[in-house]
Amino acid sequence: MINSEHPFRMTIDLNVLDHLADGLYSSVAAVITETVANAWDADATEVKIGLDIAGDRIEIVDDGLGMDPNAVNDRYLRVGYRRRKEGDTTPSGRPVMGRKGIGKLSLFSIADLIEIQTQANGPDVAGLKIISTDLRIAMQNGLNEYNPEPVLVPHGAFPSDHGTRIIASSLKRNRLREMAPESLRRRMARRFSVIGSEGFRVFVNGVEVTATDREDLKFVEYLWTFDDTAVATTSCVNLKKIERLADRSDGWNPAWQVRGWIGTVDRPKRLSTPEGNLNSIIVLARGRLVDEDVLARIVGAEVYTKYLTGQVEADFLDATDSADIVTSNRQRVIEDDARVGALTVFLQKALRRIAETWSELRATDKTSELRERFPRIGEWLDDLQQGWKTKAEKLLERIATMEVGKDDADQEESQRTLLRHAIFGFERLRLRGDAEELERALSEGVEALLRLLADRDSLEASFYRDIVRNRLDVIKELQRLADANRRERVLQKYLFDHLWLLDPAWERATGSEEMERRLRLQEEFGNDDETKEKYGRVDIRYSTVAGKHVIVELKRASVRTGIYELAEQGAKYVDAMKDVLPPEERDRAQIEVVFVVGANPPESSDRIENAMNSVSPGSRIVTYELLTGRARAAYASYLESAKTADRIDRLFVDEE
Repeated sequence: MINSEHPFRMTIDLNVLDHLADGLYSSVAAVITETVANAWDADATEVKIGLDIAGDRIEIVDDGLGMDPNAVNDRYLRVGYRRRKEGDTTPSGRPVMGRKGIGKLSLFSIADLIEIQTQANGPDVAGLKIISTDLRIAMQNGLNEYNPEPVLVPHGAFPSDHGTRIIASSLKRNRLREMAPESLRRRMARRFSVIGSEGFRVFVNGVEVTATDREDLKFVEYLWTFDDTAVATTSCVNLKKIERLADRSDGWNPAWQVRGWIGTVDRPKRLSTPEGNLNSIIVLARGRLVDEDVLARIVGAEVYTKYLTGQVEADFLDATDSADIVTSNRQRVIEDDARVGALTVFLQKALRRIAETWSELRATDKTSELRERFPRIGEWLDDLQQGWKTKAEKLLERIATMEVGKDDADQEESQRTLLRHAIFGFERLRLRGDAEELERALSEGVEALLRLLADRDSLEASFYRDIVRNRLDVIKELQRLADANRRERVLQKYLFDHLWLLDPAWERATGSEEMERRLRLQEEFGNDDETKEKYGRVDIRYSTVAGKHVIVELKRASVRTGIYELAEQGAKYVDAMKDVLPPEERDRAQIEVVFVVGANPPESSDRIENAMNSVSPGSRIVTYELLTGRARAAYASYLESAKTADRIDRLFVDEE
């Protein structure tokens, strides 16, 4: 029947509860946050959270004011109860956090059975349990009222005669498998600014939650606080400087004020934690999270934003006498509200100032750190002309602030390597006079600088010292083993393995191993002791360079062989070489025979030259002394240049 006086009626289906419980809250921490906030509003001084996922139980106990049976019905079981209609503050003067009256439903997103035990000052104790399946039955029957089942509360459940205990069981394991006590402590610390303050302590499995658990301040390098906000920095391990920001904008409502801080870390990876990335600025109101990350909405893709973290408190966003703009899950605010717009503009200005200061502070400090680690870099800078010195300082600033390693140790080593290569590249550009090119790369950014340092000439300059070192080692060894009794050993080690070091024309070609194996099958190229004794030969190798075949034979330094014996032996080598070549190559093959001996034959140079030409054009006799002398002469420039390379290398030797 339709009532003629009131023809329409509105009803609330219990199904609404199901939607609120299962679809509203994104994490377990967000769910438990609601219960902790209720304890704050009940003037609790301690909240104890017990996690026992394996035992199918989560227990939250507070020593707040508690509720008598009437209060349970009128407040707790009344969905949408407006907590602040009784006042903006609690009996002890705390700002009330609760507002919508739906947070209690969040527990059903992690459990199917909720038991409540509570006692207000006095003898009355209330106990009840809400069972998810019973709620669903009521929904299916079209009921808009549900009667929880009473439970007996043990005597002495609340030693102080007041408080509330909530027990969640029949847990939904798919929501809880990742939750550990230490993880919950960190999440709780980040969701409340009042936790750990005097008068409100929260414990998870017996361990107190403190501001240190937030870990967002741990690696902060530069800190900006809003006016006189007190920030506990005892946990900071890398703090270098603290600066102040304004706590309000001109023209704001006198009641509006911003507290909190914004910080930058030395490396973005510092902000990565098991619970998520701390590269965010959270917003709190009345001591509780209302926006999980405002940073993404107020900045672009500037590099410095990757280093930011912070906590901003703006109580005016949740003022009781203004519209409620906090979303139901209390993880975002409604962005088109005037208060949110004002805060956004205010933070944009603050971040612009931070960006300017951060760049200067970081460049100065990081460059100073480099100079402390490598004191000789200062000596290198002082030797540069002023114009180039300024550019070199900019180069060092760029490198000092680059992220080039996976972790601290890798960053240290990678930065050392990059510095070394960059200084070599800088020196090459300086010698070429490419000041404008370097200036342009420095102004365009890190990528342009790296491209410049990685071009062909700069890359050659970067590895120049390595080439010098290798070649110097060879020459030093040749010089050290210069006596006649050991020269053949030197050549065995270096001549045949590093022919290019002693003569650019002597380069083993691809496939030479197979050709050499075939040569060994020829009598003249035998590798047995009898053949070696007959010819006094230590070893024979060959090489091809641009189609030329070079046969190198090393004679013992003490063996004296006549010119005609060498010529005869060389002719046999040429014939044997032609026998292993393909028929189409034999007539046009260029074959040279090089004999390395202890001393030249006694004949005149003309006769020696004619004898070698009779073997094949280009064949020759060289002595050990001549090879050593050529090496010294060929790399004289390396020996001189090594002094400069050594000096640059010494820039990166750690001081004792």
